[in-house]
Amino acid sequence: MMNKSRPPKQPMSHTAKYRPSMTTLPTFFFYILSPVLLVAAFRVITARNPVHAVIYLVLTFFQAAAIWLLLKAEFLAIVLVLVYVGAVMVLFLFVLMMLNFDVKAMREGFWKLFPAAAAVGGLFSLELGAILLLNYRSVVEPLPMRGADGAVLAANASNTKELGKLLYSQYLLPVELAAVLLLVAIIAAITLTLRRRKDSKYQSPAWQVSVKPAERVRVLKMQATQPAPENAESENPNTEQQNAGKQRGEK
Repeated sequence: MMNKSRPPKQPMSHTAKYRPSMTTLPTFFFYILSPVLLVAAFRVITARNPVHAVIYLVLTFFQAAAIWLLLKAEFLAIVLVLVYVGAVMVLFLFVLMMLNFDVKAMREGFWKLFPAAAAVGGLFSLELGAILLLNYRSVVEPLPMRGADGAVLAANASNTKELGKLLYSQYLLPVELAAVLLLVAIIAAITLTLRRRKDSKYQSPAWQVSVKPAERVRVLKMQATQPAPENAESENPNTEQQNAGKQRGEK
């Protein structure tokens, strides 16, 4: 038998080894986070309990913040978590839990308004899809990041610093107006929470402490016995029926 000689194996170079693409991992996480975001957003508008709807909205914001991180927009992700989830949504959740809304009264007329709401939502989706297709179909390479003055920034530039320059220079008035609106919302929420309701019982410790011992018990003078009124039997229908029964029995 003739031994067939096998060609020697050539060592695999480092360039020939498989190297995962830089976009593989972000794409993988994007396809995990996006369905959760869509389901949570759908549950926000379909949940019957307002508290559950707010909780689903918090989950939606968390998923959106994670997608912002994948897009290398760390500042927007942090702002979304700290401001919307940590402040606005938590405050809204506590207001809903303390005001105790009537869910049945809120859901009255839901199906009557559903066609109009579906039409508006469909129109909004079509407009958003058209904008995305028309503006981003021809974009092959990512657009460079520009600063507040319009100049192209370096690849390692901080977008947080550039956003800070824009917010506190060009957009200072909208930022101040948003801060005032948030302050008014906080004051309104506290006022609604601390208002006195007729259907709830509460105690006032200050009133309880300020009461004098003489005012705690009041003694009223009343007679031990009182004579029965003469027309008491005629006013009571049960007494008349008993008397009529006795007369029939005697006959």
